[in-house]
Amino acid sequence: MSAALQLLSPAKLNLFLHITGRRADGYHELQTVFQLLDWGDRLQFTPDSSGETRLEGGELGIPAEENLILRAASLLQSGRRGVRIRLDKRIPAGGGLGGGSSNAATTLLALNHLWQVNLPAAELAVIGAGLGADVPVFLGGHTAWAEGTGDRLEPLEMPERWYLVVVPGCHVSTAEIFSHRQLTRNSAPIKMAAFLDGDSRNDCQPLVRRLYPEVDKALKLLDNFGDARLTGTGACVFVSFATEGEAAAAREQLPAGWTHFAARGVNTSPVLQALPRNDA
Repeated sequence: MSAALQLLSPAKLNLFLHITGRRADGYHELQTVFQLLDWGDRLQFTPDSSGETRLEGGELGIPAEENLILRAASLLQSGRRGVRIRLDKRIPAGGGLGGGSSNAATTLLALNHLWQVNLPAAELAVIGAGLGADVPVFLGGHTAWAEGTGDRLEPLEMPERWYLVVVPGCHVSTAEIFSHRQLTRNSAPIKMAAFLDGDSRNDCQPLVRRLYPEVDKALKLLDNFGDARLTGTGACVFVSFATEGEAAAAREQLPAGWTHFAARGVNTSPVLQALPRNDA
């Protein structure tokens, strides 16, 4: 039997988020950059000949039919394949950091390898899209420019930056924000060059900071260090720095009682670096 496989399930930031329209089916058209981080949850996969999938660790109060890790595993499972999965949860739920989507993608990639399913990357992407809109970017494993509903991805090589992320004490509902009548939905599309020149924002940020005072307070706090932004629909907010030392120095100035972390932006997911890949 194969040895246990331990993988980092990375968090992501949306470096900007423009909502350019709303389709007839209710989904939104958007533009964003998904920045992968070298920080996140940890998942351990141990093959098990029982034919069962068992999940241990944090966030187990979610019903099995809603748990993205178990749902992802079930899509690849057949015969006597089984696995014990242990989750060391660090990415906060409802924070806009993509924790559930990252966990699902890491599970698909890990079990495709461990169970020798050997599905090509394109087939895994189709499976992942059925689990959640952000799953494909984690399966692709690269920081990316995204358009459409976030499904059209173009790998993007970003210069190395360090990010200080504050986790406010609230859970922001993505469904609430995207259905809110005051959400901006008519931003003009931009070119990648405009983003790289600094011409971007998060269209959800004004609404979220009005609805969630904790987010507003966190943004005001980080504005002392630079251009503080919301990631996704929140609740987490971040500011970027050129070096690890600058991020650490700013972190030391944060008031006691705040939850925060510093992480390095990476262009390639640690998961892809740890696993062989089938690109067929």
